[in-house]
Amino acid sequence: MGKDSHEIRDPIHVFAYFDSDERSVINSRPFQRLRSIHQLALTYLVYPGATHKRFEHSIGVMELAERIFKVITQKKPHPKLEESIPTPEKLAYWRKVLRIAALCHDLGHLPFSHAAEKELLPKSWNHERLTVEILRSDEMKNIFAKMIPPLEAEHVVKISVGEKELSKFEAISFTPWESLLSEIITGNAFGVDRMDYLLRDSYHSGVAYGRFDHYRLIDTLQVLPVPDEREERTISKLGVEVGGLHSAEALLLARYFMFSQLYMHSVRRIYDIHLKDFLKAWLPNGMYSTDVEHHLSITDNEVTVAFNEISRDSPNPAYEAACRLAMRNHYKVLYVKNPEDMAKNPRAVTAIYEAAMKEFGPDSVILDEDPGGSTQSPKFPVVEDDSRVVWSLQESPILREKLPPVTVGRVYIAPNLRDKAKNWLNGHRTQIIENHGEGTWTD
Repeated sequence: MGKDSHEIRDPIHVFAYFDSDERSVINSRPFQRLRSIHQLALTYLVYPGATHKRFEHSIGVMELAERIFKVITQKKPHPKLEESIPTPEKLAYWRKVLRIAALCHDLGHLPFSHAAEKELLPKSWNHERLTVEILRSDEMKNIFAKMIPPLEAEHVVKISVGEKELSKFEAISFTPWESLLSEIITGNAFGVDRMDYLLRDSYHSGVAYGRFDHYRLIDTLQVLPVPDEREERTISKLGVEVGGLHSAEALLLARYFMFSQLYMHSVRRIYDIHLKDFLKAWLPNGMYSTDVEHHLSITDNEVTVAFNEISRDSPNPAYEAACRLAMRNHYKVLYVKNPEDMAKNPRAVTAIYEAAMKEFGPDSVILDEDPGGSTQSPKFPVVEDDSRVVWSLQESPILREKLPPVTVGRVYIAPNLRDKAKNWLNGHRTQIIENHGEGTWTD
């Protein structure tokens, strides 16, 4: 009989451990597909080391989920939550559910991960919904049924996707324990998905922005009582001891810096746009299929082969976008949102874009504008040394301050026109910005 304990070396966590049941998931078609899905899409064209895949990230998420589960179940519960932790027999089952859910949380990612997901899937579909469809497939249900103990596929679905995402496309209820376990993976404050991708993306990209003391943070996590905002009762939520608050602050700041310095990098963003344009021209009807079998058959490999081949086929409608990707001939930044310009005209980026289209033609100009989301820090409970529980925003002056939103406001120009367009913009910027909305500008 072979051994039941296995390990994989990992540059972030040193070793990740798993048993034979978990190895059956790792060896499955849906999970092996993640070996061919880049974690950061085409970022490796900017940061050459960023070639890591969803495969190793998912194993890392399982490893971190295990560490948090051990910490929160081995600590003595808060006096108000003495009945919140299941019996040891039930804990063994839920530990397995959590680990499998952590492994499977990214099964639904499209080729090149998030690039153009919103525009290339039908309305109300996203990678979370595709993950749910895969987890409910006969292939995965059969794997779960053979485990010891057998797992309910719906438990894995809930914990891997979380209540917020699952409720977007179906009505479903979570028990308090299920909500807590899903928070370990998907939570905005301490979700291990976020922890691992920040550490891993930072490591492989060669930047330091995503690092934080995750060892200290995990060791100080605890299940804490908080008032339910919808009902008059106390519920359990993942929180942190006051001694780990600085590590929690560092995690949230790391995410901010990674978005501002890496994820929103101008060249990284334009490659996402070129990739989206290629896929719209290459995919049947310009959309990905939501069929599970089709999803499992297409990875970054098929897309990369396609744009390399089409870059040598000039009559093909996807030819130009393919050349941008294959030849690394991306559009160049013409204009970046500027505080002084925005003070004069909040729509300065749009003004420059519209004027540039008129001057150089709509096919020569690309707008990349994203207002960014809320920068309010997630609210989580903090337990003081005297056992009182307060909200993080009360305890931390850093978290009370809103970080500036990570916004994008850029206009790109075809590379053969960059010098000409720069000279043109230098001569007309003020006029374009000040006159936008009051008629057309003129030379």
